[in-house]
Amino acid sequence: MRLLFITTITMIAFAANSVFGRLALGSGAIDPAGYSLVRLGTGAIMLALLVAMRPGGSALAARFSHGTWASAAALFGYAAAFSFAYLWLDTGVGALILFACVQGTMIGWSIAKGEHPTTLEWLGLAIAFAAFIWLVSPGLSAPDPAGAVLMALSGVAWGIYSLRGRGQADPLAATAGNFVRSVPFAIVLVAFFLTRLEASAWGIALATASGAVTSALGYALWYRALRELTATQGAVVQLTVPAIATAGGILFMGEVLTLRFIVCSVAILGGVAIAILARQRR
Repeated sequence: MRLLFITTITMIAFAANSVFGRLALGSGAIDPAGYSLVRLGTGAIMLALLVAMRPGGSALAARFSHGTWASAAALFGYAAAFSFAYLWLDTGVGALILFACVQGTMIGWSIAKGEHPTTLEWLGLAIAFAAFIWLVSPGLSAPDPAGAVLMALSGVAWGIYSLRGRGQADPLAATAGNFVRSVPFAIVLVAFFLTRLEASAWGIALATASGAVTSALGYALWYRALRELTATQGAVVQLTVPAIATAGGILFMGEVLTLRFIVCSVAILGGVAIAILARQRR
């Protein structure tokens, strides 16, 4: 049950990232490059502080002794493409493209490595996937091509970053190191778009919340969860995020609650729970 709890909290945090991003970028409260820098920068600060507060930990050690530049590049690629994509995409469409590509990346890798889930695991995964398709497919208008491509790239980058995070001996320090290393990439991006920078206090606040809370702490928890999830489960469990993001839209943006949403949410979360529990039994 501990794994189920950690995974659920992490998915809620990732869903909040979509809500924050669309609120900030869709309204023009901040530009995409600036949003990426604030998000990654505040995430780096938060994680460095968490590492520094541990016995024997230090922010300097987190910066130079943990994480890799390759993982940082994948993290930056996810965050930057995500920010620019939400200039054109609605929240639900963006979440669908993002997590479909994350799923494809991680499941493709697991198959390439020869993973064979049990029948019960496949049943849970199939239920979750079918319910996800039912929830998000009907009625969606064709997304903006540029936004769709950017969000697809963001999903692939996130999938790579998640796979690289599996098996970390010290996931918190590794995540901190990756966030710190991603900041120089974001600074270069801001410099490239220097003449187009604009930010309001509201936009900066949303980017800060996304970076320090739902990104930094979310990734720290996600690394821990991935140590006990197979690559297939790690991919499919993220299919809950669009459903949770929809719930956030209902609570904070006045979207209408439908019977289909309720049924699909129960099916998605139930299917994921079956897969996780089957993994624990095995």
